[in-house]
Amino acid sequence: MDPEEAAGFLALLREWAGDPELLEATVKAARERSPQVAELPEEETRRHTRALIEGAIEALTGGGEPGERALRAAERLGSDRARQGVPVAALLDGFQAGRSHVMRVLIDHGLARGIPAELLLESVTRIDAITTALVHRMVHAHRVTELELARTTREGRVQALRQLLHGEPVEPPAPLDGSVPYHCVVSDISDPRAAQRLEPMLVGGPASGLSGLVDGRLAALVTRLPAPCALPEGTPLLVAAPAAPLSEVAELYRLARRALRAALPHGLHGLRHLTELALTTATAAEPVLGRLLAGELLVALSPADAFHRELAETALAYLDHGARIEPTAAALHVHPNTVKYRLRRLHALTGRPLVSETGDAVAHAAHWWWALHAWLRLPPSAS
Repeated sequence: MDPEEAAGFLALLREWAGDPELLEATVKAARERSPQVAELPEEETRRHTRALIEGAIEALTGGGEPGERALRAAERLGSDRARQGVPVAALLDGFQAGRSHVMRVLIDHGLARGIPAELLLESVTRIDAITTALVHRMVHAHRVTELELARTTREGRVQALRQLLHGEPVEPPAPLDGSVPYHCVVSDISDPRAAQRLEPMLVGGPASGLSGLVDGRLAALVTRLPAPCALPEGTPLLVAAPAAPLSEVAELYRLARRALRAALPHGLHGLRHLTELALTTATAAEPVLGRLLAGELLVALSPADAFHRELAETALAYLDHGARIEPTAAALHVHPNTVKYRLRRLHALTGRPLVSETGDAVAHAAHWWWALHAWLRLPPSAS
């Protein structure tokens, strides 16, 4: 084998190890192949994929077997997916799809750079051996974790929690009481360690409720909600439904998950009531209608124009602060006269008032709020 060719190929592999495009494409391939993996937050898949890619390429460039870092990454992936309730078959589907994508990129880019086919074949064979070793370690960790969980009373209770939230017939496990109403709380927390840290603050005492990873994310049924001050600063978004009998929590769980997905793009944190997110949830369900509203009310504005975006952000803040100038100015850190000027300019451009003084004031303001949110999500190229 030509030493210069081999050195060039190894340099290419080291370059790939930090390539964000390779990472994102591999994550996408894994999520598209496995619906259960796609149910997890994208960052969860990205975190494990990054560690595995770096470990595998490190092993390949080092010329040996997978190192301790790669093996630990495989073990953590297998263990985390078991704790998140992802079956080993679904885990393997996502892993194999990601591996196939990396192989195709390796071959295509290698050929494009003039790397000999025999060198590529040797490298692909070595990658296959490395990833096979990672699969064995990952599956072993998944099965060990499953066995450990199966031996615990907690896992049995969490399984019953999943069944309750999915609307399946099941006897409420202790400490749940069928005669007591419960708040259903959902979150976007998928890391088992982060979930374990938050659960005591969310559930409170041992008789106050039950929590666990359901559909890959922390969920809970609790008799009382924690006070906002009881949660640490920066707590990820938690959506809490009103208290209801256990027979009704499945429907509220589905609605709370919809609200969570709708609210996450708004950058919200901490505990939020489901009813507080009613408008956000309802409008997120009809994105096309939101874009139609934006196209009608904001047709004179260009998403590529920074000043136009400033006008839209000011108008949205104005609506969010009860159509009051002073609170809007404080929220935007500008002078009240600046807010007044921007609102006048928006009115002049669109020919429509933000606030209606007729009998349709509520619907009028809601349509503007929806249109502004939809318009601000448009890419600059949409102009």
